Amino acid sequence: MAEANNEQDVATWHRRFAVESNNRAWQLSEAEARSSAEDQEMLEAAHAAAYHWRKVGTAVHAARADMLLAHVHALLGHGAIAMPYAQASFASVTSRESPDWELAFAHAVLANAAFAAADAPLHAHHYALAQKIGSGLANAEDRTIFEATFSRIPDPNSTLDR
Repeated sequence: MAEANNEQDVATWHRRFAVESNNRAWQLSEAEARSSAEDQEMLEAAHAAAYHWRKVGTAVHAARADMLLAHVHALLGHGAIAMPYAQASFASVTSRESPDWELAFAHAVLANAAFAAADAPLHAHHYALAQKIGSGLANAEDRTIFEATFSRIPDPNSTLDR
């Protein structure tokens, strides 16, 4: 009985750490500017969230953790690392019935990873789709959250001379 309670306690803590790490990484990713220490914290929080979600979460949690990892690595200019996470998350989101906000995020994060990986056609394609889906989000809170992230993704029309 004590072992079962301990397993339940461990799962509760994994969930708590997953949520807190996830929220902190997204919060830092939306900042207009970050110090190098905040960049490091953002990266560590994203990896911590992924670790904890993989312990207690569902396939949806894992896909969202990959989305966060892709976004954070892309923001830090790690295109080669960001792309596999973005592609895995995108494949998961598009292979199941997903809410519009999640689809908008999947396109936005794939656009960001493509930008970091210097894949201009992929960047432009997914940026346009993210913009279209994101601007059509009916729920104002979903749209506000999406826009906070989308505003950090370079516009392909303003990055032509990159």
